[in-house]
Amino acid sequence: MILYVLIGVLVLAVAGCGCVVWAARGGPRWVRAVAAVTLLGGEVVRDGQRRSARRSGGVLGDGDGGGSD
Repeated sequence: MILYVLIGVLVLAVAGCGCVVWAARGGPRWVRAVAAVTLLGGEVVRDGQRRSARRSGGVLGDGDGGGSD
């Protein structure tokens, strides 16, 4: 059962990413709405990660993959 839920979440994420790309190319209104919801969901996830890192005392990197040079 959990596998079906995870597959469903994956399908929704891929469809949302497709809508973001389509909206960037000037898709219909419903595609822009789905893209906005997808981007908002991404912001919520990133914000949650930042808050979690602050609580645990960790530091979230800026995504460059490098250490402290």
